[in-house]
Amino acid sequence: MKIIVAADRKWGIGKDNNLLTHLPGDLKYFKEMTLGKVVVMGRKTLESLPGKKPLPGRTNIVLSGDKNYKADCLVCHSEEELAHELEKYDTEDIYIIGGAKVYADMRDCCDTYYVTKILDEFDADRHFENLDLCQDVELVWESELQEHNGTEYKFTEYRRK
Repeated sequence: MKIIVAADRKWGIGKDNNLLTHLPGDLKYFKEMTLGKVVVMGRKTLESLPGKKPLPGRTNIVLSGDKNYKADCLVCHSEEELAHELEKYDTEDIYIIGGAKVYADMRDCCDTYYVTKILDEFDADRHFENLDLCQDVELVWESELQEHNGTEYKFTEYRRK
């Protein structure tokens, strides 16, 4: 399994259930990486998507502890139920796409982390673990510097050691 996330300099990932900034290059990268794959997200992440609808061209799975929660995609109500459902898929095709709680809950199940590092700082209320401080992962690749409207960022890949 893999995680894909965009984080600022302090590993902030969101504010008020929204992305920190709009980076068309990052959205394109996210789509290229996840199209045709399985994406796992929390309820709030689904509800932050356009029209509160699942992402097209992907198998969408929502993890929500609310037993009454319904969505236009598969909803799992526990990590055990999710684990059972994910057995149906190749682990190389599974991407955890947020939010903060789902990232934290699923981090240890993942072996690859695609992080768009935004070289700026935003007023975030949700954060991702600082992988640069983790002993069990290492940075294995980073792209050339990208830029959009004065905001610089780069795509990186971390792997579990």
